[in-house]
Amino acid sequence: MPAKSISTQADGKTFEQLRQECLQKKKLFEDPDFPACDSSLYYSQSVPINFEWKRPGELCENPEFIVGGADRTDICQGALGDCWLLAAIASLTLHKETLTRVVPNDQGFDRSYAGIFHFQFWQHNRWLDVVVDDRLPAVRNRLVLLHSASNNEFWSALLEKAYAKLNGSYESLKGGSTLEAMEDFTGGVGETYETKSAPTDLFNIMKKAYDRGSMMGCSIDITSSAESEAQTASGLVKGHAYSITGLEEVNYRGKKVKLIRIRNPWGQVEWNGAWSDESREWNVIDSSEKKRILQNSMDDGEFWMEFEDFKANYDKIEICNLTPDSLTDDTKRKWEVNMFEGNWIRGSTAGGCRNFIDTFWTNPQFKLTLLHADDNNDKCSVVIALMQKNRRALRKEGLDLQTIGFALYEAPADEDHLGKDFFRYNGSKARSKTYINVREISERFTLPPGNYLLVPTTFQPHDEADFIIRIFSEKAAGTMYDIYGWDLPEEETDEEKGLRRMFEKIAGELSLLNWQSCVHILLVMYVICLDRSIQVDNSGQLEFQEFKVFWEKMKKWIMLFISYDTDRSGKMSSYELRIALKAAGMHLNTKLLQLLGLRFADENYDIDFDDYLTCIVRLENMFSEYKGTVPPYGIYLLK
Repeated sequence: MPAKSISTQADGKTFEQLRQECLQKKKLFEDPDFPACDSSLYYSQSVPINFEWKRPGELCENPEFIVGGADRTDICQGALGDCWLLAAIASLTLHKETLTRVVPNDQGFDRSYAGIFHFQFWQHNRWLDVVVDDRLPAVRNRLVLLHSASNNEFWSALLEKAYAKLNGSYESLKGGSTLEAMEDFTGGVGETYETKSAPTDLFNIMKKAYDRGSMMGCSIDITSSAESEAQTASGLVKGHAYSITGLEEVNYRGKKVKLIRIRNPWGQVEWNGAWSDESREWNVIDSSEKKRILQNSMDDGEFWMEFEDFKANYDKIEICNLTPDSLTDDTKRKWEVNMFEGNWIRGSTAGGCRNFIDTFWTNPQFKLTLLHADDNNDKCSVVIALMQKNRRALRKEGLDLQTIGFALYEAPADEDHLGKDFFRYNGSKARSKTYINVREISERFTLPPGNYLLVPTTFQPHDEADFIIRIFSEKAAGTMYDIYGWDLPEEETDEEKGLRRMFEKIAGELSLLNWQSCVHILLVMYVICLDRSIQVDNSGQLEFQEFKVFWEKMKKWIMLFISYDTDRSGKMSSYELRIALKAAGMHLNTKLLQLLGLRFADENYDIDFDDYLTCIVRLENMFSEYKGTVPPYGIYLLK
């Protein structure tokens, strides 16, 4: 049963509710969340062409949503540089069940037409339902962005609009990875292969992926921006996203030849080498086989080429699998999935990669316990996928993809958040192959059962982003996040007995110390800056037991600050706050630590002594009031 999709409309109304309202009012839908205006097109420049927003009925006489079934020839690129998206849509048309999920068939230009359409996309482990009106950008009554080869077919153009809305604007779709859109169409798991260093059985891997319903794309690398979409003498385009639409083996002059079919989303410009549409190689093979494979081939941007030529010319292959099953064996598995969300926040959890050992340990840490080996194996199959959230939509704010990666360590079973020394003296057991600025990076591992620590990071410290991690394993894996707690001293020492005598001398017969006397005693210890944070009873007085506990904590807090103020500047690094608080007995979850860093650190990620004491005393109050737990709204107590 497919997961139910969530409406993304600002007013919370569903597609059907909005359509019925329009039908009752006899009005065509106009989307207030993505209006027909310049800001929906471009955010970084003025609109370069004088677009007009036209409904399909204004562009042709008999508009149809889908003409004769959705087909890869329905996808022709327009003026927008989103070939990566179009390549994914072309692959989508080859998988009818998946297509029906993304492009629901409960809409069209019949009696239920109300100028509103909807599409469904996977985003961060949820399916979202995105509605749009059918006003499309046109010039001289012709669509200038994504369009179909048929002038009266509009499903692909409306799909592009819905995806643009999801990401903030049409301009946000410029440049990207085909794998990104493939995952958004399926919720699947992506893998990337480099053709020059791929396994020897790459053709079989791709054929298996094709037979399993996986979506595939390919591209040719560029060495500079000047090469982007430059056409080679053989008819291929560099820095351009293609979709892979078929793989075959044919008998050619007494031997088997491996062929691959590729489509250029431009709808034109094709390979002109061996096995191209009009090449002589086709005249040698059996006529029935030729007819079956070529299928009335024409100049539509789709072509065949020999697999060896493909590997020699293309550099990267992207495969989106509907499940994480390996493409290198025939084993089908039932996968268990764990999903976690997190953030890299500068000053607290944006520690950068292991090159920056002083801050690397401050990154979010996830414990992964692999309890049971796979069936018929003594190892555990694991796929780890780290994905940045919402980066495409944030482009209008000047934020693009961060360079990301992750490492996996063998973890002590009884430790919570591990510190700098652990990473200084322990190497990783597995890691992502590289750090790269893509939306998602994923790797497949085979590991022995045990406890592991997963550390996702950006390459540079202080780089901020939100992320999700998906962990796929054949057997259920135990996972947990940071642990936090609180404890107090219990025994009275000789020093405490001396403190009691001093307290009684100052406090008098009632053994109650007024607040003014407390401030006088602790003035050298900066208590003045804490006077609104210390908890006293309604009389404003402290009993000895309260005074004793506070005295001990104050000494400890000050000594902790001194130990982390290594250069005696009167400041400590905000990245060290976790250790200082832990040493003070305060174990905080990562979310609260991130907020503390944002609240108390300066622009250089330092915390001065006054802010440190303010922070720690307010935390003390919070822990005391809530008996060692952090309330959901605990951060408000820190303001």
